[in-house]
Amino acid sequence: MPVGTPQPAIVLVRPQMGENIGGAARAMWNFGLDRMRIVNPRDGWPNQKAVAMSSGAGRLLDEAQICTSVAESLADCTYVFATTARARDLTKPVMTPEHAMKIAREKIAAGEKVAVMFGPERSGLENEDIAHANAIINVPVNPEYASLNLAQCVLLTSYEWMRGSVDVAPERVEMAKTNWATQSEVEALAHHYEERLDEARFFFPDHKADSMKLNLRNMWSRMPLTRADIQTLHGMMRQMVRWKNRAE
Repeated sequence: MPVGTPQPAIVLVRPQMGENIGGAARAMWNFGLDRMRIVNPRDGWPNQKAVAMSSGAGRLLDEAQICTSVAESLADCTYVFATTARARDLTKPVMTPEHAMKIAREKIAAGEKVAVMFGPERSGLENEDIAHANAIINVPVNPEYASLNLAQCVLLTSYEWMRGSVDVAPERVEMAKTNWATQSEVEALAHHYEERLDEARFFFPDHKADSMKLNLRNMWSRMPLTRADIQTLHGMMRQMVRWKNRAE
C-alpha cells in the first residue's frame, strides 16, 4: 500500500524502456515518493525489465496506475507540472525543480492534488501533453547537451521534493564510537607535549619559548579533537620518549 504521506503523483507519459520505468521507481522511492502513474508504456505492462531495474522498489510498479491517456492520468489533479528541456512556445510559468517542489508542497498542504509529468525518452513531452499543465519545470543543464535520462529527471525532482520536506543538516560528523574531547582533556594534552618538548629543548631560543608555546596551545584549540584523538596523541608522545630512552 502507498505510504500515507501527502505527495505529488509522478506521471510517466509513453515511456519507452522498461529499464527507465524501473529506474524512475527506484529514484522515487529513494526520496519517499510512491505514487506512480504510467500512460501507454510502449512495451506494454507489466514489464519484467522495469521490475529488474527497480531493485527493491517493485512495490511502486505493482501499485502503479496504468492509464490510456494523459487526461485520464491527471483527472483528479488540481495542479500539474510538465518537465521539459526546451522552449515550447506555450505561455506558462517556467520553474526550477526546487521552486516547483516548493509550490507543490504549498498546494498539497492546502489539500490540492499535484502531479508532475515526464515525457518519453526520445522526444520528451509533446505540446499537446504540456497543454494539460499549469507550469513547466526546466532543469538548468548544459545548453549544449540538455538531454536528461528519464530516471535522472525523476530523481532530480524527487530529491528536491524531499530536500524541502525534511530537515536535513547541511553537515554532520560521524562520531566513530567516541566523543568530543573536553577542555580539561585538551589542556592535559597540551601540558604533556609542553613538558616533553621542553625536555627535548624544542622551545629554542629562550626568548621565543613563550610565543612557541602559545602557538602550540592555539593549534590544539583550533583542532576539533575527539577523546580518541587525545589518547592517540598521548600514546604517540609516550612511545617517542620510550624510543629515545632505549636509544640512549
